[in-house]
Amino acid sequence: MVISQLKINGFKNLNDISIEPHNRLNILYGDNAQGKTNLVEAIWLCTGVRSFRSTKDKDMIDINGETMSIELKFLDCSREQTVSYRMARPNIKDKSCALNGVKVKAPSKLFGGLSCVVFTPEDLELSKGSPEKRRQFADLSAAQIKNSYRSVSEKYEQVLEQRNMLLKNISLGRSQRDELDVWDIQLAQMGAYISMLRYSYTRKLGAYASRLYSEISGGRERLELCYSSTVFDKLEGRTDYRNDLAPEYLEAIKKGREEDIRFGYTGRGVHRDDLCAYIDGLPARDFASQGQHRSIALVLKLAQANILLEESGEAPVFLLDDVLSELDPSRQEFVISKIDNMQVFITCCDGSIPENKSGKLYRISGGRIVR
Repeated sequence: MVISQLKINGFKNLNDISIEPHNRLNILYGDNAQGKTNLVEAIWLCTGVRSFRSTKDKDMIDINGETMSIELKFLDCSREQTVSYRMARPNIKDKSCALNGVKVKAPSKLFGGLSCVVFTPEDLELSKGSPEKRRQFADLSAAQIKNSYRSVSEKYEQVLEQRNMLLKNISLGRSQRDELDVWDIQLAQMGAYISMLRYSYTRKLGAYASRLYSEISGGRERLELCYSSTVFDKLEGRTDYRNDLAPEYLEAIKKGREEDIRFGYTGRGVHRDDLCAYIDGLPARDFASQGQHRSIALVLKLAQANILLEESGEAPVFLLDDVLSELDPSRQEFVISKIDNMQVFITCCDGSIPENKSGKLYRISGGRIVR
């Protein structure tokens, strides 16, 4: 997969951006706060996923502007496609998004077209950060290879919110316990499906990540990934989520009802699960060094890209936002060598094309490309 053209106007501080990126290496360089990350963020928005910077709608348009537009063309294995993303004041909630000229109801409906992997400095904390971050990583990664996963996980969050509200009302005497039944059944069916797919994805991710970690550590250390479920003791070999996993999930929820009512939230379920990393048998979150945490994050992102390539037959576009400056030279070289077959966008302060590589340099200053 290759981005063949990118035009941006009015997105944050970016204006009059029009480039035809190199099909391999693209380096965006310049001083801080000039718009490098904004450009990478604009590309990411065209995947249909929310901003990796959690940018609010009102902040997407330049503070002195009235409109913003992003137009991106990309080539997959069969054809060229076009994504457009537009907003205007004062109706900023009314986003106008289209794929190949056909309007979609919401930006999320763009998902499944342009395929990207983004790697930011915050991701370097992936293995020692909160379980929520790892769940988000696993959910997005799994959804990239199975589109239905995303809609199920979004619906799960909605049902969970309704159940938690009901739990609070029950504790206040405003609702009855048997009202939980309808929500518990839905939660169990969707939770079982998510558990099965997360476990399956973790197995694939672990296989790739372990090989990559062995390489980056010179074979001195062994990395293992495990999916930690708050509902199931064993998921290996279990694929019948309707008749096997869902009833067990429902039973676990019902067992925890009284405790849930007391605390006012659902204590068990996929919303409390975790993706755990172990180095030589020890939990990385507790015992890994800073360098080991960074290596784990590197191999997780590289494994995500490899799985996308394996499952779809197409390499994703790899977005490296100010990550290389956080890594030592050996890890920098390792990353670059592993994404050599992909189109890559790298943001940094100093721009140069490495020897034996071909690509394009773009200097960004004041939100514009300086030739």
